[in-house]
Amino acid sequence: MSIEIKNLTKCFDGVKAVNNLSLEFLPGQITGIIGPNGSGKSTLVNLLTGVIPFDRGLVLLGSDTKLSKLAAYDVAEYGITRTFQDARLFEQMTVLDNILVVLTERNLFSAFFERHKKFHLDEAEKLLTQVGLWEKRQALTANLSYGQRKLLEVARTLAMKSEIYFFDEPFAGLFSEMIKIVSGVLVELKKTDKTVVLVEHNMDLIRELSDTVVVLDAGELLTVGRPEEVLSRKEVVEAYLGE
Repeated sequence: MSIEIKNLTKCFDGVKAVNNLSLEFLPGQITGIIGPNGSGKSTLVNLLTGVIPFDRGLVLLGSDTKLSKLAAYDVAEYGITRTFQDARLFEQMTVLDNILVVLTERNLFSAFFERHKKFHLDEAEKLLTQVGLWEKRQALTANLSYGQRKLLEVARTLAMKSEIYFFDEPFAGLFSEMIKIVSGVLVELKKTDKTVVLVEHNMDLIRELSDTVVVLDAGELLTVGRPEEVLSRKEVVEAYLGE
């Protein structure tokens, strides 16, 4: 399912963090979003996942859903999910239970006491194996390393079975083996025709993974295109790399 924005705008104290932005993110593609600090990357993700409201503009999902507002409690129903720069997990639950909460009831209290079916346990095993955490399934989440916590959040995101995935700097602070795992997750989502949006500072990963690159600067679209074209443009080098 595609997600398109038209004239999306968000101001903070008179400063336009996102200014009249129009873009389309397509299924079966990984769209990389880059730009200098303060360019509006994370603000855009927050707007499109209901974390903060936009001031004006439209969000179009697929061919038949047009939204003038989007709340966080609605995004799952619309098939949208995301990761955060700082993993948001249930600290006092096990790694396995963090996945089972998502696979069963969305309500935390109900999920904790629900009798987990073999299907849920099998699916949890598959997801945790995919991110290399199955052996940690009984560990308390609070005791995981930084990298393991990010991998667990990726697994929780996959458990949502969504159509549109936003990854906000998922590689930050990860070792090379963990980077390979997360890269593999994004590629698999692309292969299954999901819409994947990646905010990332590592240009090597942007080149490797992205089908399309969007460059933001001061909340506005600087340019968009294929990685090899975009990353060689003078205006991108000047704005993003400071050269």
